[in-house]
Amino acid sequence: MKRPTFLLCWLVPVFFLGGCATPPAGNAGAQSAGGGENGARAYAESNPSFSGAYPRPLSDAQPASEEEKRARIHVELGLGYYELGRTEVALDEAKAALASKSGYPPAYYLMGLVYMGLKQNTLAEEAFRRALSAAPGDPDFNNGYGLFLCNQKRVSEALSRYATSSANPYYLYKTRPFTNAGQCLLENNELVRAESQFSKALEADPSNSEALYRLAEIAYRRGNFRGAHDLLIQYHRRFNLSARSVWLGLRAARRAGDRHTEASYAEQLRSRFAGSPENVLMMQGKYE
Repeated sequence: MKRPTFLLCWLVPVFFLGGCATPPAGNAGAQSAGGGENGARAYAESNPSFSGAYPRPLSDAQPASEEEKRARIHVELGLGYYELGRTEVALDEAKAALASKSGYPPAYYLMGLVYMGLKQNTLAEEAFRRALSAAPGDPDFNNGYGLFLCNQKRVSEALSRYATSSANPYYLYKTRPFTNAGQCLLENNELVRAESQFSKALEADPSNSEALYRLAEIAYRRGNFRGAHDLLIQYHRRFNLSARSVWLGLRAARRAGDRHTEASYAEQLRSRFAGSPENVLMMQGKYE
């Protein structure tokens, strides 16, 4: 199974629940934001798919019954199995949660995640929509559905879902939808708006290593090699070196003409990440 393009640590929540839905913003508003698909995306970034009083995530509340308590335990177990890649067991836990508490929205959310990972897109969308029909303002549900939509190249819809997630005043993990929105835009080569989203993610959580790395990557892709170098210095001071961060630093130094720093990164790649694809690329001289 192909590995998802998003990082699971920005996806998996603990718990969830709902509010009242309003229809997503229409095309007329999108047109006023600038016209065409880019205008629609810019509009979606700042216009959530939900309005009204935002709900608290279910993690803020105790289960209302023994049935809900059992269902919650099954979903928590299922999320853990999902993180480990044990999708069949995760799906069984989701079904067990629904057997314990009929219509339990987090169970449908878990099903959406599992089916998304299995590329069973029709089932994934149905599950996400069932969760959201009961909890349309839930930040975790909207974040997860946004990931699904982005994977389907439905970028404007995805950005609106991420906006809903990050707009919830009770959500403690705003760095997740900002990070995922940035990744969605980056995959579509929209570097300026991706940079804005990753900056918001880092502001929401300074320990978000993925957001800081992506900002360095964007600086490199925009030709700001010194800026990429400076961001990677910050990254390597705060987080563990990785093959991809060393490789990006090497290429930024090479493009900036800093041979000393390039050689230092090359040594790190050879000595610490000899078996990595990045080291293979360096040995083959494939720097771009």
